[in-house]
Amino acid sequence: MQYIKTDGELWGSTMLPEGIVERWFIVSGETIGAGERIAEVRIEEALREIVAPADGRVTIVAVVNDIVEPGSVLATLETLRPD
Repeated sequence: MQYIKTDGELWGSTMLPEGIVERWFIVSGETIGAGERIAEVRIEEALREIVAPADGRVTIVAVVNDIVEPGSVLATLETLRPD
């Protein structure tokens, strides 16, 4: 299992140490592909896109309007084994 986290680089030069989960483009339990857009996090006035790091089944941990910091877990990703 992998964790989908907020990358500290999303904050860049911002002064605020936190962001807000703005929306999910997927639902919990959905199978996603590597590089697929899955969520947006608002940091100050900018929306930052979160993409899947690998193929697998995602379980959402942080819901819309949750406050997140660099390194916060947004979801877990169970990689699928080939048949």
